[in-house]
Order: sequence, then structure tokens, then C-alpha cells
Amino acid sequence: MLAIDAVQEARSGHPGLPLGAAEIVTALWTRFLRHNPADPTWSDRDRFVLSAGHGSALLYGLLHLSGYPLSLQELKQFRQWSSHTPGHPEYDRERGVETTTGPLGQGLSNGVGMALAERLLAGRFNRPKYPIVDHHTYVLASDGDLMEGISHEAGSLAGHLGLSRLTVLFDDNRITIDGTTDLTCSDAVLQRFDAYGWFTQRVDGHDMAATAEANGAAQAESKRPALISCRTNLGYGSPLEGMPQVHGAPFNEENVRRTKEASNWPTEPRFHVPQEVRRRFDQLREEGTARQQAWDALYRGYKEAHPGEAEEWEKLQRRELPADWMAALPRFSTKDSAMATRNSSGQVLDAIAPRLPSLIGGSADLTGSNKARPKGAMTVTRKDFGGSYIHFGVREHGMAGILNGLALHGLRPYGATFLVFSDYARPAIRMAALMGLPVIYVFTHDSIGLGEDGPTHQPVEHLTALPAIPNLVVIRPADGNETSQAWRIALERRDGPTALSFTRQKVPQVTPVDNELARGAYVLAEAPGPAPDVILIASGSEVRLALEARARLAKEQVAVRVVSMPSWELFDAQEPDYRESVLPNDVPRLAIEAGVGLGWWRYVRRSNEILSIERFGASAPYETLFEQFGFTVDRVVELARQQVHRLAGQPAAKGRE
Repeated sequence: MLAIDAVQEARSGHPGLPLGAAEIVTALWTRFLRHNPADPTWSDRDRFVLSAGHGSALLYGLLHLSGYPLSLQELKQFRQWSSHTPGHPEYDRERGVETTTGPLGQGLSNGVGMALAERLLAGRFNRPKYPIVDHHTYVLASDGDLMEGISHEAGSLAGHLGLSRLTVLFDDNRITIDGTTDLTCSDAVLQRFDAYGWFTQRVDGHDMAATAEANGAAQAESKRPALISCRTNLGYGSPLEGMPQVHGAPFNEENVRRTKEASNWPTEPRFHVPQEVRRRFDQLREEGTARQQAWDALYRGYKEAHPGEAEEWEKLQRRELPADWMAALPRFSTKDSAMATRNSSGQVLDAIAPRLPSLIGGSADLTGSNKARPKGAMTVTRKDFGGSYIHFGVREHGMAGILNGLALHGLRPYGATFLVFSDYARPAIRMAALMGLPVIYVFTHDSIGLGEDGPTHQPVEHLTALPAIPNLVVIRPADGNETSQAWRIALERRDGPTALSFTRQKVPQVTPVDNELARGAYVLAEAPGPAPDVILIASGSEVRLALEARARLAKEQVAVRVVSMPSWELFDAQEPDYRESVLPNDVPRLAIEAGVGLGWWRYVRRSNEILSIERFGASAPYETLFEQFGFTVDRVVELARQQVHRLAGQPAAKGRE
């Protein structure tokens, strides 16, 4: 009823799910959920994820009644500017909102990540007599959640790993916006999850005793995640019960009145909470405090018996990195052999992983290609969660959603695949950016330079598309030293995700150890003389082209500055004076990138100041591709001359072949 009033007050929202799922969540929150509203960040609390985020008003009602810092006034401000009750739940750990949901399927995959984190932490920290990590993750999911492809990816991996601390409560009302689910689905949902290796049950979702019994059976299951199909009626008890239109539109006043009367509820005042309900939730709050106090006593014993592990645990809870971890970063010399930056990244991981206990990573079936597995890292399996490397399988979207759950649980996760397949993961990457989660994406094979696999695998547009996501930092290092610094920046970020973009082909070592990658762009090679005639800007493998063109042009008395620009976002965050010092307004520029040039418009002024590729690639050795698409020293020299002579009003000299 609180949810119905909130939706009606806002004249906006989704009343159907709160009415249909009220008994499901009441049974869960009053009989099973172990949490303490007085300390929403208690590490061993159970997690509740509303994957069906359109039912947010239901969650806000639960949080208010349970005693989280979410006042009745906030419910009255549902979906309004600056309220803490937005239209879909937004991650707010202090108020009990465990993750941002709304795009269907994301919450379910986050729940899988949380349940996996619980097992990983239990495997690492629990000791005999001291199970300091011992909690469950619950997900309320809708028909739409289970239609989305990410549910298949995450559900399959959860079953494979036997994540028995995960329970998905499926609000099986068989209604979507367009109508009944038989318009689009003939799935046998329970058989599907049986096949994944889940423990499945079916109950009447309006029968709290039956729902509670099923939850108890799910908790008793020690080898499999659980799915409980709770058969419900959308908009239960309202005049629009079972109709698609009750999903996403507020009632009129008459239907609100009739809904309340059908439940023997006072029609006025709105936002009424009976005293017996307050008393019951006060009692639950006291039980939550007592549970945490018991855990605190357990932890004190753990800390005395295992002080080293306790110190590591506390650092992890504070999300601290060890003080000396950066000393392990590899250093490269210009005398070192050429090396693909994916290999440089692998060397960085080998060096830093032993010093970073919170670092958990994996690859979407491309471990060897991504160089993503640190030397000595043990694989996470259903029989042993003591490892730190996850084989995600060919599940890019599921991987990214699970990474978000791991990050929400306090770990520092990374996931690897080819850059072109970031498209498969993009919705979950966006959610990480929206929540400010420090997830790291390791994207290799980052241009036409991957060669023979051809245009299906050559990500010509992705280095432009990914930076369009707010709060995502994209870094494309030029060599080993920039790769070391890129990992440093990614691991030091605490307020958002970072995408690292690495080459398949070898590149020379061209940057100093103490480079300024942290500024996003910096002068790598200064022009001789008082001022540059032209500035060449590049990232990644194209930095080599700029440097070689600079050497060629120096013989023609053309003064060239080379700017390495591995990250637009980091550069744009610098002070105006610094940006002007790197890219003076009165000097011609040429940007070089073996991809589409759209994003470079911010740093040049005319289309002829960008050497790019405005089509899909082709299948051939990468050397041939670079030559055929004009990414050669000769071409860069020619275009640089054109910029210099255009500014001087002189005809450009012909390139020397």
C-alpha cells in the first residue's frame, strides 16, 4: 500500500509488481533476510537485489519499514528531483539499495556476482570455528529478467559453479507490457534452470507459508543455486488484476480506493502504516542488531586467533590497496624488444597480482589471447573457491554483470575479451559507470592491427563508442611503460570503471618510465626550436608512426611535436592551462588513429586533420592493412606537410617516396 500511494502521489510508476510480489518479499524480509538496518554496510549481511527494478516503490516501502534511513517523506517524493526514491533503484549502500537495477537481467547477473564474491571470500578468510563470511544473496526477478539473454549467461555460470548461497525468487505473473507472455515465450523455465544445474521449486506466490517453506528448502541446499517460481497475479487485489496495463501506469483515484477496500485498508490517509506493522518491524530491527552483535563477537575471536587474516580482511573492507603494490610495476627500456601491449599487460598482472589480494579476474574464453591470467593464479571451481581466476566462458555480457556484483561486494575485479566484443558487454559496462564501480576491462586486439581475423573482429568504431559512456575512463597505451601506468590509474580509481585497450601486434618501447599518462595526454617528443610547426597526436600503436614521421620531417626542417594521448577522459579533466600547453591553439595538428575519427574532432579543427579509417577493415596481415589503409610514415609525413603549408598559405610539397 505504501508503494501504491507513492506511485499515485507521483502520478508515475509501476503499481503491478508491488501488489503482485508483496507476499513474496514479506515472507523473505520477515523470516529469512539477515541484515541490520542500523548498519547497512555490515559485511556479513544478506544481500537483496530487486532485479525487476521497475518495482522500486516496493523496495522503498520495505526499506522504510525496516528502519533504513529512508523517511516516509522520501516515499512521498517518489520519482521527484533530488529524492532518494528514484524511478528505478540506484545503488545507495547507506540506505540499503545494493545495486542499480531497471535494465532487466542486470540485477540477476549482479546477484550471481555477489554470491560468487561470498564464496570467494569464504574460501579465502573462513577458518574452523570462525565462519566470518556466511550469508546469502536473494534476487527478485520478473518474466522480463529471465527473457533477457544475460540471464542465460549468468544463470549457466552460477549453476556450473554451484553457487548455493544464491536464491532467485521468480515473480511468475506471466505478464509483460505487450500482453501475456505467451505472445513471446513458450519456455519451460524450471526445466531450463534444472538444466543449468539449479535447484528449482514452484509455489503459489500469494501463499506466504508456502513461499517461506520453499525459501527454507533453498537455504538447506548446499550444492546448487535455487530458483523458486512464485506464481502470482500482477496487480493482485486491484480492479486491473492480471491486466498488462497495471504494469507501468498509476491507478486513477477510483482504482486506488477500490484496491484498498478490497484489502480492508483505510482509504485515507495516504501512506498509512498500522502500529502493529511498526511494532513487528521494530522487533525485526532488534533481531538484526542482535545478529550483528553475535557476528562482532565471532570476529573478535577470529581476529585474536588469526591476526594476519583479520588485517587483510579489514583492508579489503576499507577497499585499500597495499602501500607498496606500485613498486612491483614493470619498467621498460627503449632498448627492450618490441612487444604487444597485451603482453605488456600480462607482465604487469604477473607482477602485481601477488601483492593485491582483492584482485579477482578472468576472461571470456580468451585467456591466452588476452594474457589475462597472472602467473600462478589458481582457477575458481565449484570445489575450490580459493583461487583468483575465473573462466567466464563465451559470456561477455554475463561476465560484465557478474564483475559488477563482485565490485559491489568490495573486490577489485577485471574481465578480459577482445575490444570488438565490448559491444556484447556494453549494457553492464554502462551500469558500472552509473554506479561508480571500480571495474577494470581488459580489451585486447584493439584495431585493424589484429590482422587476418578480418572486419568482424576489427574494432574500428569502439574507441570512439566507449568514451561516450559517462564516467568510463578509456586508456589506450602506446607501449610497456604506458601500460604499467594505465594499470596504476585503473587500480587507483575508486569512483568508476576503466577500459584498457591493448594491441595484438608488437610495438616498440617509446615512452619513459615516468611518463605522464595520468594526465591523459602529454608531450612525448618536443619540436626543436622555439615552437612546433605541427603537432602529431596519436595513441596506442599509432604513436610509433608519429615518432617516425617526426624524425623524417626534421630532415626537412619541419619542427614536429609528438603528443601521446592515451586517454581523452583524463586529458579533458586537466586544467585549461595544461591542455593549452600540450595543444596550443595556434599550431596545426594532425590526429592519427587506426579507427574512425569521430572522437578526434574535439582535438582538431578540420576533417583533413585526422588520419583515420572510415570503413570496416579487411582480412590480411596487419602490415598489409596498415599500408593499404594509409597508416604509413609516408602518409603521415604528407599530411603533416599539408597542415604546415596550409597555415602558411603555401602549396604543399610533394611527399618523398
